[in-house]
Amino acid sequence: MDQETTRCTTRAWRWFKAIPEKFVSKIMDAATEGKKLGVEDPRRIIHSLKVGLAISLVSLFYYFDPLYEGFGVSAMWAVMTVVVVFEFSVGATLGRGINRGIATLLAGSLGVGAHRLASFPGEKIEPILLGLSVFLVAAAVTFIRFYPKLKARYDYGLVIFILTFCLISVSGYRDDEVLEMAYKRLSTILIGGAAALIVCVLICPIWAGEDLHNRVAGNIENLGTFLEGFGCVYFQTLDDKLQDQKASLDGYKSVLNSKSTEESLANFAKWEPRHGRFRYRHPWDQYLKIGMLVRECAYRVDALNGHLNSEMKTPPEVRAKIQELCTKMSSESSLALKELSLAIKTMSSSSIADPHIVNAKTAAKKLKSLLKTGLWEDTNFLDIIPAAAVSSLLIEIVSCTVKIADSVHELASKAKFNNDVLKQKEKGKVLRVPSIEGSHNIAINSE
Repeated sequence: MDQETTRCTTRAWRWFKAIPEKFVSKIMDAATEGKKLGVEDPRRIIHSLKVGLAISLVSLFYYFDPLYEGFGVSAMWAVMTVVVVFEFSVGATLGRGINRGIATLLAGSLGVGAHRLASFPGEKIEPILLGLSVFLVAAAVTFIRFYPKLKARYDYGLVIFILTFCLISVSGYRDDEVLEMAYKRLSTILIGGAAALIVCVLICPIWAGEDLHNRVAGNIENLGTFLEGFGCVYFQTLDDKLQDQKASLDGYKSVLNSKSTEESLANFAKWEPRHGRFRYRHPWDQYLKIGMLVRECAYRVDALNGHLNSEMKTPPEVRAKIQELCTKMSSESSLALKELSLAIKTMSSSSIADPHIVNAKTAAKKLKSLLKTGLWEDTNFLDIIPAAAVSSLLIEIVSCTVKIADSVHELASKAKFNNDVLKQKEKGKVLRVPSIEGSHNIAINSE
């Protein structure tokens, strides 16, 4: 019994003694994770400082008596508004701020009106009318929230509308100063929203539109990077660099789950004013169209990636029959996608990707003809399946690349990108267009 007690005491002492070490370890892990987040995107640190600054500014309504006497306890709504409105990007902050301001104004006016109308029949009927108005408004606005277009851009405003209307109309039953209460609440919310917007826009602004623009361009480039290395890895033409090539092929996976992020950024971008190279009414929906096509291509790329680690290995002699055309399709599609990505990044209307698309389509057409011939005679059927699947996927990827190129050209037309090709033609410059066989020059002489 004494030995068991001693062991329990020893374990308890070791556990107690390890508490400081575990606590320090947790702090170090949190600090390491925080450093990683800051290094990945330094804008997170800037955003945190901006939020702290905005909250400090509106807190002055509580610290200075002249300001506090004007608004009283309602000054806390300014602080609350900054907390709930201040988002990472300008578009998100502007959207939530406008939603909150307009919803508060409309709901406050409607709440005051409902309170006045309910008071006319008398005190006995007033609570019934107020309860009925709260029921009807809350039910109607909640149903409106199910409309997809309204939910995407105005869902937060509709929620604030319900909240404000209920607070004004219900609390007005016990408080005769309902008009003054609505005025103070609206004023403090507008002050808090204005403080958040001023700090968000004037100090290191983060634009959702620019993030969407760069994300779509980066996703296209990731697909191009995969296709660039796929031929070497699949056909194992560069054994000494095979592992490095495989390590660079995973970038496309971030494209597969990019839909929700792109849709959110597009909705936020629509709230943003003209800034930098992005004009008023910039075609943000076109980015969503491009993103959808890029994901369709990424799904095929993901299936293609599965063949790199598949247990069903195609014999080298079977791969050799399709190696040249598959490598050409992969390389030319890669070059086209990278040129399209560069065109989006630089916001230039360029046709440099078109020759690569033509080469890829030509190779795809030849491969289709090759697959229809008696190329697979005297070959095991199970050995043919993986090679045929890879060929089919590459043909589909070429088709996806064509659609992406058409959408990028449409974006360039709608957004009025700079036409660099025409400028270079006027100057009589020579464009250098790389191809799978080697680099060649296309001379463009001014007339």
